[in-house]
Order: sequence, then C-alpha cells, then structure tokens
Amino acid sequence: MEKSTDNILATMKDEKQIEEELVGDLTGEEGLKIIEYLKGKKDISEFIIAEKLNIEIHQTRTLLYRLLDNNIATFIRKKDKIKGWYICYWTYHPENINHAYMKEKKAKLEKLNERLHKEEDNQFFMCKNACTRMPFEKAVDFEFKCPECGELMNQQDNSRTIEFLKTRIDELVKEIKVK
Repeated sequence: MEKSTDNILATMKDEKQIEEELVGDLTGEEGLKIIEYLKGKKDISEFIIAEKLNIEIHQTRTLLYRLLDNNIATFIRKKDKIKGWYICYWTYHPENINHAYMKEKKAKLEKLNERLHKEEDNQFFMCKNACTRMPFEKAVDFEFKCPECGELMNQQDNSRTIEFLKTRIDELVKEIKVK
C-alpha cells in the first residue's frame, strides 16, 4: 500500500511545476515572466506590464491573450480619459491553472490518439534522403518517386513511431488519472 502511494506522489507535480509547464508551453519564457509579475496584483495595465518586463506592447498583448484563452488571466477595459484609448487591466488567476493544465493534457492525448490511429491505419513511404513522408495513396499519385528529389520512395517501418506514441499516450493517461 505504501509503495503505490509513494509512486503516485512521486509522479504528481507540484503547483509551481504545473504552472511553469503549462504557461511555458502556451507562452514561453516571456509568459512566465508576465505571470510572475502579475502574482498577487490585480488590474495591472498592459502598458505597465510591458514597461516593467521590457517586452514590446504587441508581444505583451499576444501573450496575455494566450493566457486569457486558457482562463489563466482576465482583463477589464477602461477608457483613458485624456487620450480616449481603451486600456486593458490584467489579473492573474492561479486558481484556474489546474483546470487549464488538465484541459491541455487531454487535448494532447486526443492529438496523440489521432496520430496513433493514422500511423496504425496507413503505410507510409519515404525516400532515402527523407525529404518527405507520405501515405500509400499519395505515394501512388507520385508513382513512388519523391516530389522533392526524384528518388524512389520505399515503405517506412513505423513500428518505432507507433511504440513511442503508445508509450507517450500511456504516460499522459497516468498523469491525467493521478491529477
């Protein structure tokens, strides 16, 4: 009983790791800087965020909107009384990280399952230069000649790809169940 509990605890990620992995995947290093800056603050102007972190305003907005798409950040819009522009004031919501993380993991799992079915249901062909990889139907259209280099295309053994996908799917399923 203790060993299985230890295994589960060993595979669980702490909140900080989940936050870094999710935000890193969605927005990269710059996005991580943004959430670190927003932590504990409320309704911070996008211009202040951009200035304090030395990130272009357009890039800052792009990153903030990616966070918004995953409900990790929200904004309110207010009109500047002097200039007449609308300014967005952003708030970070760490309480939504776990939900967004699970949603992202499930989406990855779905994509991997689709890819696995495609790999299992098709024969793929590739030239010796590995210019392009295509399913049998397309290879027939090109008369088994590479459209890039003209070399003869041979059937590719995709058993290693299938095994890799199955392993990754199993890992994700376990991760989703643990969380």
